[in-house]
Amino acid sequence: MPSAILKKVNTNGLFMMKHKWTLIEQARFLRRIGELLARGYPIAAAMESVSFQMPPSKKAELTQCLVELKKGLAFHEILTNLGFQNDLIGYVYFAEQHGSFADALLEGSNLAMKKGGDMHKLFKLLQYPFILIIITGFLFLFVEKTLLPKFTTLFTSMNLEANFFTKVVYTFGNYFPSAVMILFILLSLLTGYYFFVFRKISILQQKKQLTHIPFLGHVLKLLYTHYFSTQLSFLLSGGISFSEALLLFETNQKQPFYSELAKQIKLKLVTGVTLESILSTFSFFENELSLIVKHGQENGKLEQELLFYSQHCIVVLEELMEKSLKTIQPLLYLFIGFLVVSMYLAILLPMFHLMDGI
Repeated sequence: MPSAILKKVNTNGLFMMKHKWTLIEQARFLRRIGELLARGYPIAAAMESVSFQMPPSKKAELTQCLVELKKGLAFHEILTNLGFQNDLIGYVYFAEQHGSFADALLEGSNLAMKKGGDMHKLFKLLQYPFILIIITGFLFLFVEKTLLPKFTTLFTSMNLEANFFTKVVYTFGNYFPSAVMILFILLSLLTGYYFFVFRKISILQQKKQLTHIPFLGHVLKLLYTHYFSTQLSFLLSGGISFSEALLLFETNQKQPFYSELAKQIKLKLVTGVTLESILSTFSFFENELSLIVKHGQENGKLEQELLFYSQHCIVVLEELMEKSLKTIQPLLYLFIGFLVVSMYLAILLPMFHLMDGI
């Protein structure tokens, strides 16, 4: 049986075949469902309509899921059986509570499409430089271990000093094994820390530590802030009180981070601490979130303020990713180009000096 095909027991105890859905496939599926719901389709009809556009393997899955849906299984549980990402399942779970089903599905699918698109761009961006690095590595080994020592011996016998580029090649060759060893030790320490320390601390502490990682931490803070703001905004817009919204976050066991977060907020609210003060203590959220909440409570438009700010977080995230992608590739090419030029000039420059002497 192919590795991409797994067996999973659904909530009724029946076995169903589950083919792995990529993030892009998950996002497209939810977007189509959301578009049909926005046109007035009931969820079962929308799901049946989308299944016609699917390949045979996934069509069979959706047919089975449609049967379970008609028996009363919640749509977010259907997605769980299909192996969808927890964030997307969370969008559906909250949408089932506040009623803005189509909007929530479209919002979740758009975010997933952006995440999948960014990962695809990053992969394509690094693919060609990675191949160049491998080729350059083999070329470097040949020059540094075989060709350059012979020329160095010749040039030394003729009293020619080593030029800058020769020193660069030898220095890189001398320190590269040490750098690899240091990297291996760091990875080993991080792996050990993850298994023996990180996994044993609370999930809120885990998120706090992750958001202190350079660059990645900023990305995660924007994602956490966007998700929390969006879901809370949808819930409040659907007529659900803030305490009821926290209860829904708390009972969502598919997302333990937000469940634990809701518990902590409820505990601190009971002691009389204001919501904006509580949010300001969470380092895994953007600093502006507490100010947005305070301003929204003062003007009575908290749900609108949260939705507007969540959209702002996505815009900032897109700009950050775009800027990073545009920076990574030139730096890689600059490094590879400098190394290649150094290898050639380490040999050619002494030869030019030799020819001048003749």
